[in-house]
Amino acid sequence: MKLHLANFEEKKIFTGYGDDHVMVNQIRYEKNVILLPDQIIDHWPISSITQLTMNDFECIFPHQPEIIILGTGNQHQFPDYQLMSHVMKKGIGMEVMDTKAACRTYNILAEEGRHIAAAIYLT
Repeated sequence: MKLHLANFEEKKIFTGYGDDHVMVNQIRYEKNVILLPDQIIDHWPISSITQLTMNDFECIFPHQPEIIILGTGNQHQFPDYQLMSHVMKKGIGMEVMDTKAACRTYNILAEEGRHIAAAIYLT
């Protein structure tokens, strides 16, 4: 599906997605990515949502997002509860949803000017 949103200036946004990819500013990515409004980390080396650790988020923390949106692939699945608790103790919210919903939610929050990060797992 292609997404068409306006008013984003120089921000990084999702412009499309499918079962095996996401598109950021019209560029296709077929590996896990982390998206921030001003940056993309185009290879997020994780193998499973259930195996996520705090180390997997270390590249996000320096950017101090207010929310991390975790896209968990084609199905909604939660990471370890303690991981979510540790992220929240850093003062960062975490929302978990399937990847397609994560892309849409990220774009809405980015348009509002929120300081967010999307961590996208592609299955």
